[in-house]
Amino acid sequence: MSTAMTNTPTKKSNIYLYLVCLVAALGGFLFGFDTAVISGTVSLVKHDFNLNANYEGWFVSCALLGCIIGVSMSGKLSDRYGRKIVLILSAILFLASALGCMMSGSFTSLIAFRLIGGLGIGVASMVSPLYISEFSPSRFRGMMVSLYQLALTVGIVLAYFSNAYLVNHAGQSFGSEGMNKIFSAEVWRAMLGLGALPAAIFLGSLFMVPESPRWLLLRGREQKAKDILIRIDGPDAAKSEMAAFKAGKGEESGSLKELFTPVYRKAMWIGLLLPFLSQVCGINAVIYYGPRILEQAGFTLNNALGGQVTIGLVNVVFTFVAIFTIDKWGRRPLLFVGIGGAVISLIVIGLLFAAGLTSGPWILIFILAFIACFAFSFGPVCWVVIGEIFPNAIRGKAMALATLSLWIGNFFVGQLTPLMLEGLGSSWTFWLFAICCSPALWLTWKLIPETKGRSLENIEAYWKQTFKDYKQIL
Repeated sequence: MSTAMTNTPTKKSNIYLYLVCLVAALGGFLFGFDTAVISGTVSLVKHDFNLNANYEGWFVSCALLGCIIGVSMSGKLSDRYGRKIVLILSAILFLASALGCMMSGSFTSLIAFRLIGGLGIGVASMVSPLYISEFSPSRFRGMMVSLYQLALTVGIVLAYFSNAYLVNHAGQSFGSEGMNKIFSAEVWRAMLGLGALPAAIFLGSLFMVPESPRWLLLRGREQKAKDILIRIDGPDAAKSEMAAFKAGKGEESGSLKELFTPVYRKAMWIGLLLPFLSQVCGINAVIYYGPRILEQAGFTLNNALGGQVTIGLVNVVFTFVAIFTIDKWGRRPLLFVGIGGAVISLIVIGLLFAAGLTSGPWILIFILAFIACFAFSFGPVCWVVIGEIFPNAIRGKAMALATLSLWIGNFFVGQLTPLMLEGLGSSWTFWLFAICCSPALWLTWKLIPETKGRSLENIEAYWKQTFKDYKQIL
């Protein structure tokens, strides 16, 4: 990752592979940090700007609207200009959003910079895992893409830590009037502005990584792609990768219309429904509004933010459970156990609120149980499945469609949660999340095949054989 990289390499370097993927995974870190940091700012911004429930929801969900726009344009931009330049664009958007939110002089400008941050999140959520999957050797691809998911959860927990730390030190004097405003009087500015540091690191690091070798091959820059592939996995593997690419190049002109054919219709429904259901189950309601929910259960703001830190740590720990078990136990068992546990946890949380049993640790315990179930099932397994079920010719375009489905679900949850908490109360809010989560069990049982240990070509052939068998039955 220096000028020495321009020399033709002769052997692979695992350190090089890990460092490049780690840099790309910083997009996931920023995605998680920016998504979660909002949780500690909601009640503070609501107080400073005197927001009603509608504006409170808009403050949270405006970034999600930016995400939808970012995802919509990221596929076309990355195909035309390359993965690396679009990742650089996302880092610039993250940096501008963090600094702009910190210095914003009105609620309107705050919303504008949150929208800019949303564009960055949307772009990174699509292009970072795409870059990692194209850069990684096939035998390491699952682990490396999981590194992105892990970085996302670490970003979430560090956002919780920074929020809790800043709230606990908000009463101190910081010298100048401007510093006091940012770090004491209106501490939400510091919470949002802190994201500028990892954004700057991400931006600087991206200038030291290469372009995706697959994109270089698509552009006919074979020698440069070959040099990178040798550096990643050695000369023999590079030769094999390039031969495989050339053999399959004619299949790269697939259209999304293929998803709507009877052969791939099940794959299309899985790709649209699984990401959407992973959001409307309420995971981001807990991430965005966790302090408010815990305050309603009797926690003080400081204790609520501390509880949110615990939520983030559980999220990280149980993501490791998925990383270490998904290729041993399979995708479907993790989904069944995790989704079933999430539904039960949501129902119990609603019952505790309905019965007024909000004192003591029980609310937090079952929120942590819900987070744990999500972290080893819906969170990572969703994207593993979506990355496997689509045919080779349209996998990139189909992934963009699946990511868009996720952000649409996320947007509705962010916008409607404060209205639900205010109008329906905490009990029915969690029961509705349980109702929305339940169809994922049916989806896993009826539509999602077990893809553990199967090649992508084998999975593609499975759809064709299933359709052929179905036609014979008819």
